[in-house]
Amino acid sequence: MVYEQFAQAQSLMLWVTFAIAVIMGAVVNKTNFCTMGAVSDWVNMGDLGRMRAWLFAIAVAMIGVTALEYVGLVRPDAAFPPYRANQLVWAENLIGGLLFGIGMTLASGCGNKALIRIGGGNLKSIMVVAVIAVIAYYMINPFPDSDKTLFSILFYDWIRPLAVTLGSNQDIGAMIGGAEGKGTARLAAGVVIGLLLAVYVFKSEEFRKSFDNILGGLVVGLAVLAAWYVTSSVAVNADGQPYALQSFVAEQWDMYAGEADVKPADSRSLAPQSFTFINPMGQLYGYVMGGFGKSLLTFGLMALFGVLLGSLLWSVVTRSFRIEWFASFKDFTNHLIGAILMGFGGVLAMGCTIGQAVTGVSTLAIGSIITFVAIVLGSALTMKVQYYKMVYEDEATFFKALITGLVDLKLLPASMRKLDAV
Repeated sequence: MVYEQFAQAQSLMLWVTFAIAVIMGAVVNKTNFCTMGAVSDWVNMGDLGRMRAWLFAIAVAMIGVTALEYVGLVRPDAAFPPYRANQLVWAENLIGGLLFGIGMTLASGCGNKALIRIGGGNLKSIMVVAVIAVIAYYMINPFPDSDKTLFSILFYDWIRPLAVTLGSNQDIGAMIGGAEGKGTARLAAGVVIGLLLAVYVFKSEEFRKSFDNILGGLVVGLAVLAAWYVTSSVAVNADGQPYALQSFVAEQWDMYAGEADVKPADSRSLAPQSFTFINPMGQLYGYVMGGFGKSLLTFGLMALFGVLLGSLLWSVVTRSFRIEWFASFKDFTNHLIGAILMGFGGVLAMGCTIGQAVTGVSTLAIGSIITFVAIVLGSALTMKVQYYKMVYEDEATFFKALITGLVDLKLLPASMRKLDAV
């Protein structure tokens, strides 16, 4: 998809992104595809239906991305954020994922779910998104009249030295195949892992009978794949050569930009990418504070707007739109703390339950896999602690509930149990 003008190319990329996001938002609302709900169903009821839908989305995206990359139609190596960077920031992935998992449990859902809830009339989620937006923005951007960010103040000095520099990209394919064979290794790994996930998912007869779970996983996976394709394929003609949008802005802008072209404030937002929701919420804050300038419009913003609109349309059509507010001050406090933790954790881990656990994992990145596991662990432990403190009240200290939760999840031996199983 090569265009003569940058404005045309960028407009296509943004509007196609918006359309994909509208479909995803409507389907996620309709099917109740929810990553926090998936963990809750598993931990509290032993029901793996929505967890399998999540894994199915990962399988679809992984097989699709690695196959299209092999034939040159998507470019995850040039992605923003750099999922496959040779610097493995494992501590940021781990701690960020844990914080995000705890936060999404307290706030009744991840970033994507917050948008879906807003579309359904949930006013609590407006506060959640607003808090995430401010924190995510200042985690990356300096405070006014300063060169300091929240990340540089709170994290950089102690967490970045823990990063490990690898001899190759951090994805499974590159680590197995090396520089020469990484293309084939990525395809093989993606197809094999994706098919194994699909086999596990469809092994369940209950899942096979669940139209909503199948539809939710399929659409989310295909939406992630479609976004990768669009952002990797749109280009601008310059001197007879096609330039990817980011390369055109960096290398050819002064010579070939037209009168209708508006130079983006940050060319990284033009790199190949797919759906993620925490950093774009930070972009939303910058977009509003910047007076809704066209130069600030990004893939991430169009994704946010599209998901929200898709959810709203489904809610209106099905008459399920309901205004919801905080039930109590405790409910407000939980959502506030959860939003804060998601803001910090989502940026620290470079993504959320969609941005890392589907989009990132589709690139086979080790950091994304670490984040995925950490999010599930953080969420599951939070649910266990809440449950034991509710059942045992004053007898269940945080420490006792935590240790017992770890035993329940088989991460500690049964001999260490502090509270009787319920």
